[in-house]
Amino acid sequence: MIREILPGILLPFFGTAIGALGVFFLKKNLSSVGSHFLTGVAAGIMTAASVWSLIIPAVERSEAMGKFAFVPALVGLAAGTAFMMLLGSWAEKLCLRAVHMKAGCKEIISFLAVTIHNFPEGMAVGMIYAAYISGDQSVSLAAAFAFTLGIAIQNIPEGAIISMPLHAKGMGKGRSFFWGVLSGTVEPVGAVLSMLAARALSGLLPYFLSFAAGTMLFVVSQQLLPDMPAGRRLPLRAISFAVGFAVMMCLDVALS
Repeated sequence: MIREILPGILLPFFGTAIGALGVFFLKKNLSSVGSHFLTGVAAGIMTAASVWSLIIPAVERSEAMGKFAFVPALVGLAAGTAFMMLLGSWAEKLCLRAVHMKAGCKEIISFLAVTIHNFPEGMAVGMIYAAYISGDQSVSLAAAFAFTLGIAIQNIPEGAIISMPLHAKGMGKGRSFFWGVLSGTVEPVGAVLSMLAARALSGLLPYFLSFAAGTMLFVVSQQLLPDMPAGRRLPLRAISFAVGFAVMMCLDVALS
């Protein structure tokens, strides 16, 4: 069983590491259009993953509740949103400390933002594999792997977002790469912790699944889409979001 799930648990981390490798091969900064496009794709992937791989399985596991099968999903979404609000408040305090230390606050904020939202992504991965281990017929091993593959794909630009600006500020390539990789280490940690919690409280798995979806949708609405320009001639936000959503939808349906 461990051999089956270990590659999926580690895959998102490797996505971040691959992105951080960009510091060795690409220009010091991504173009504005390229950065915004990748952000939109990441938002689309996370939204589709939240719907197909988390919310729908949560509702399906609650069918015994009849017309109220939506309740676990609704409660989990609300709890996930509240959790991210508290986490965001804590992150803001850390950023204020960075300002007082006169550190490169923009780079520190980027590192914290990516690292913080990588943790609930890891939790989501753990929930998916917990559902598979529990024998949930709606979650196959292939579907779980498709979910983690989508997360890994959208982690690639995130690794670059950390390492490349640090190098542009004068940090060596090796250290910049290290910090980019470090931002992804919380994902397997979050996955393992959420799997342990889900196994101990298997009856609450629908709540855990939708909780993970709530955290991911919060990241999309608060951290990804607001940073993208709406665009006048080319609706880059809509196009890139649709691309990411379509990619994750196809992966989930084709491999389920």
